[in-house]
Amino acid sequence: MHVVMVGLSHKTAPVEVREKVAFPDDLIPEALRALQEIDGIGEAAILSTCNRTEVYAASASPADAIEQIKTFVDGFRDLGDYDLKQHLYGLDSLDACAHLFRVTSSLDSMVVGEGQILAQVKECYWIAQSNGATSTVLNKLFHEAIRTGKRVRTETSIGENAVSISYAAVELAKQVFGELLGRSALLLGAGEMAELTAKHLCANGVRNITVVNRTRERAEELARVIDGKAGSFDELDELMLNADIVVSSTAAQELILEKDRMAKIMHTRKNRPIFMFDIAVPRDLDPGINDLYNTYLYDIDDLKNVVAANKAEREKEAESAGSIIEESVDVFAQWMSTREVVPTITALKRKGELILEAEVEKATARMGDLSEREANIIKGLGVGIVNKLLHGPIIKMKEMSSKRDGYVYTESLRELFDLDALEEADSEVIAGRNGDSPEVTVEPTEDEEAATDDSLRRTT
Repeated sequence: MHVVMVGLSHKTAPVEVREKVAFPDDLIPEALRALQEIDGIGEAAILSTCNRTEVYAASASPADAIEQIKTFVDGFRDLGDYDLKQHLYGLDSLDACAHLFRVTSSLDSMVVGEGQILAQVKECYWIAQSNGATSTVLNKLFHEAIRTGKRVRTETSIGENAVSISYAAVELAKQVFGELLGRSALLLGAGEMAELTAKHLCANGVRNITVVNRTRERAEELARVIDGKAGSFDELDELMLNADIVVSSTAAQELILEKDRMAKIMHTRKNRPIFMFDIAVPRDLDPGINDLYNTYLYDIDDLKNVVAANKAEREKEAESAGSIIEESVDVFAQWMSTREVVPTITALKRKGELILEAEVEKATARMGDLSEREANIIKGLGVGIVNKLLHGPIIKMKEMSSKRDGYVYTESLRELFDLDALEEADSEVIAGRNGDSPEVTVEPTEDEEAATDDSLRRTT
């Protein structure tokens, strides 16, 4: 079994593409069910944030799974003739694992060191698990990813003075207005991002903050926390007249403020400068607003300039975090290797036994009447040959299981000897035995047991 991942992020796709591919929470259960219906995919999880949409899965055929997931993502979000695959990347095995660990540790974030991604990965895993979409492999993978993310934040300084999306928004506002002391702000949305932004605004001297949300109760709740006030979308135009800073982070699927409407607002406020930051995916604010005089509209992609200003300091901590991730990848790789070794050895021995039985039966049939002793000698010879032939691969597989890429050797051996087909056949036989057909058990003779035990002693 391999871990595979397919996705796109701020590194491969602009915001107008990411917002079309993003999975709202209410669509994820349906998407997980559809993924599990794809042949060869047994487990799945979907990580969908402002900056990335990634599908993680467990599959015995990684190359096929990656292509099937790319097709799934392209089709599920119904993008018409648009070639989404140009933005998608696919990884398998340890590359996919290392990528998730980097994502969870915020090393792959637009703002390295931001703390939200760890909670988002936890939520992604919880949704997948609660919908029965994960099992042994992805459960272990996400547990290790979350553990790694926590280690990076506690054992390095990457989270200290971290530049989050909300912090970057405030930094951009300061570039427009200079000091923010005495400025007024309007928050559209009352989620975690809005709360973080409000705290940064308060820390920079903004005292007059109004919170607008679809749910009035939530707006009032956040307003109490920041000593602000609550408003409603019905009075949005009026509230915009006195706002210096507007930060929008709603979960709306359509624009909540278009260019023509904003033009009327700017006319009424006599074109006083206004800073607007749209940190929602899909976007809340019409990009055309930025064409209006004295409006400064930024979306998530504009954060790259702010991120670059602090890149050197964060990269130093990222190096330390990288060693933690390498260690975690080794831990997961060894677990993957070990979990496959025992069943693979069992299946390999079973394959040898079946070949032995078939060939001994053909040989004894050709030789005519044989005494019990002669038959046992022939069978013992076959047992010895099979055990000696399998001894090397078994020992080597055990040795390789402790290495980082050990599971690749195990998977290769299973493929070369077609052990998955053998196990499926055995399962069908066992299922038949559990039905109406009586189970037939052939007990070995004492000579057969002695010959087998002697061969095993010589090969172990």
